[in-house]
Amino acid sequence: MSSRSYVIARYEVKGRKFEILVNPDKALQYREGARINIDDVLVGDYVYKDVRKGDRASPEELKKIFGTNDIRKVADIIIKKGELQLTTEQRRKLLEAKKKQIINYIARSAIDPQTKTPIPPQRIEKAMEEARVSIDLYKSVEEQATQIVRAIARVLPIKIARAYITVKVPPEVAARAYQELRRLGEVKNERWLNDGSYLVEIELPAGMQAEAIDRINRVTKGTAEVNVKVV
Repeated sequence: MSSRSYVIARYEVKGRKFEILVNPDKALQYREGARINIDDVLVGDYVYKDVRKGDRASPEELKKIFGTNDIRKVADIIIKKGELQLTTEQRRKLLEAKKKQIINYIARSAIDPQTKTPIPPQRIEKAMEEARVSIDLYKSVEEQATQIVRAIARVLPIKIARAYITVKVPPEVAARAYQELRRLGEVKNERWLNDGSYLVEIELPAGMQAEAIDRINRVTKGTAEVNVKVV
């Protein structure tokens, strides 16, 4: 197996060291709460005291330290609380991927508070460079995004906001547009009017409002009445 296809996840507890082999990409996703089967994260079925020496931890040791000798339960703790021993190339690749995730998250969630409009990802990335923002591989996208927005606000007008879009769809397209509109975001209120029109209020990240309006216009063929409130 290539050295790039797996890494060591290491966790030190009660003066002892425990290690497992994992897929680096999936281990990070799993650590952040992604719905990934832990069997797809693990490489092998052993917990080691030292991977390089092939020194395995006994079931008794695992039971004493972790309260269980179930490999998957122990691996869950090691991945979520421990550290990934990445190569320089793996770290660079994963940091770049995390950076893109954060930029996209901010672009979807934030707006220019002066114009109430979304901010292009390229402008967010440039502001991050100007503010000399650093990315933490182990912190979640959501947690870092909040901190980064505060940091880049010094060089770019920006704030996290929510958009509330009220859509009134005429009777002739209401039935066809119903399901598509409900998928745009969180439905806050909805009702069918006496004339067969459909009225719905949808909440979504403010940075997604332009995309949502485009979809509304497509599905209703431009016949809907649309009002947007950004908070």
